[in-house]
Amino acid sequence: MRKERWGLSWQGWLIVLTGVVATFCLFVFSIYPFLAVTHRVKSNILVVEGWVHEYAIQAAVDEFRSVGYTRVFTTGGPVEGSGRYTNDYNTSASVGAELLVKNGLAKESVQMVSSRLVDRDRTYASAVALRRWFHEHNMAVQSVNVVTENTHARRTRLLFGKALGKNVAVGIIAVPNPDYDKGHWWWYSEGVKDVGSEVFAYIYARLFFIPPHRHP
Repeated sequence: MRKERWGLSWQGWLIVLTGVVATFCLFVFSIYPFLAVTHRVKSNILVVEGWVHEYAIQAAVDEFRSVGYTRVFTTGGPVEGSGRYTNDYNTSASVGAELLVKNGLAKESVQMVSSRLVDRDRTYASAVALRRWFHEHNMAVQSVNVVTENTHARRTRLLFGKALGKNVAVGIIAVPNPDYDKGHWWWYSEGVKDVGSEVFAYIYARLFFIPPHRHP
């Protein structure tokens, strides 16, 4: 007795394979612009993530001068590799502030806001420290634009939005890495590393990250 068995014909397998390839190509060509989003809001406050490389620092200086911001804030916790907080001057916020001045911004325009936390949610902790600084200095802020590096941008905007709250509009400026062609990121090990790590980091931030209880 013959048993009937359901299966795909070669035409069916061809359709499935075509769908898989099309999905993969769509991911490859669309994931970088999705992660490395740039969307400015109207604001006189610029925020720079202090851990960024000097090419992003220079882009922040150009942004500050061309748009006419009144203040620039640098954020970040203990310098990577230090293991713990020792003082505000051993943080990426301090490093970023020094680089901004070194690259031409007036010292009085730059304010570092250091985070003391060393944990897995550094971006969120940095944004919380900024929120607290605004509160402690009675600074009513309605919007900020944040400068960061390429594929980190969408996650940065998400976490700053969670930390600063719904009453503060968060714009984002993604500075592309000059070491590889963003239109062909998959040809470069640095591009694959940037995109691959940020895909998983963004999924975590979007689906699994729960902000701690808010404080002022």
